[in-house]
Amino acid sequence: MNNQLPKEFEEFSEARRNGFIKVKNFKDKGYNVVGTFCTFTPWELVEAAGAIGISVCSVSDETTEEAEAHLPKNLCPLIKSSYGFALTNKCPYIYFSDLILGETTCDGKKKMFELLGEIKNTHIMQLPPSNQGEASFNMWKAEMIKVKERLEKDFNVEITEEKIKEAIKIKNEERKAAEEFYALGKLCPPPIWGYDMQKVLEGIAYTMDRREGIQNLRNLTEKIRKEYETGKKPVPENAPRILITGCPSGGVADKVVKTIEDNGAVVVCYENCGGVKEKRKLVREDIDPMDALTEKYLSIPCSVMSPNDGRMDLLKELIEEYNIQGVIDITLQACHTYAIETFNVKNTVNKKDIPYLNIETNYSESDIGQLKTRIAAFIEML
Repeated sequence: MNNQLPKEFEEFSEARRNGFIKVKNFKDKGYNVVGTFCTFTPWELVEAAGAIGISVCSVSDETTEEAEAHLPKNLCPLIKSSYGFALTNKCPYIYFSDLILGETTCDGKKKMFELLGEIKNTHIMQLPPSNQGEASFNMWKAEMIKVKERLEKDFNVEITEEKIKEAIKIKNEERKAAEEFYALGKLCPPPIWGYDMQKVLEGIAYTMDRREGIQNLRNLTEKIRKEYETGKKPVPENAPRILITGCPSGGVADKVVKTIEDNGAVVVCYENCGGVKEKRKLVREDIDPMDALTEKYLSIPCSVMSPNDGRMDLLKELIEEYNIQGVIDITLQACHTYAIETFNVKNTVNKKDIPYLNIETNYSESDIGQLKTRIAAFIEML
């Protein structure tokens, strides 16, 4: 891997430049970098290999035009964004990755990874279609073992059981710290706006030093709680409490989450990929570590699983815990599993007598006016 900065470096924004510098510093220290896409990634195995796991860029339409030279225009914006950033060398985390880990969470990603493999060193985990039964467990465990062996081969390391157990403890601590931060949304009124919470959640995905990230998150949670106790309450008490579910919301936070809060409501909980969904369940520390990792990651209630009753159960729990008054379900364009699952989500939410709104969108700004109108009407109804 070439540790030099790309020739386009000087054209990038300050944040992008800082991202390049930060990951380059780790490369210069001898660390290997693994780029990841999804919550199904077994981060503990990456950690046990002594590598840095980092989420790749996938939440902007900045590189969509370049991606569409190879990919269909009516493809999911997240897939096009991911591939476009790899194609253009505009993402520091893809640029410096020694290995990309992907999962077959949808047909679009599955085929995109084939093209990505021609650009970057890529390993794909074949996800079972169901998270139930012995066959699914065995299939996913076999994929976990393949990842372990690939990391050992590519990075010339031995991933021992002890290293995996230590990595499990660290990642569980990170999940606990995140859970403590999410729990701020249970307060009424919440001590933080949902848009600010979204930015913190995004930051977790780009933390390269796990221990430092855990401490920083806990310090932030404690600081917010103390300020709240002394009377600092930025959110009005009568602001309707919104839960966000569906596809990853990072690429549409400005036009969805910000619009929700500009209209007087507040997002207190994110059920989707960057929120509670993956963090809720810890990896068991009392059984074989590979079995524990298989069990934990296979239990993620993603819409690609059939059936996916776990998501409905989680939604019902969160509606009660966070005193939710409205649910907004985000579907990214051409994301078929989440689009179809809106039927079950709506029924689940309505049975709790909670208003529901589904939004289908992409990363462009073409539908901002329509979204503002629909979201404003929904909140007015609340």
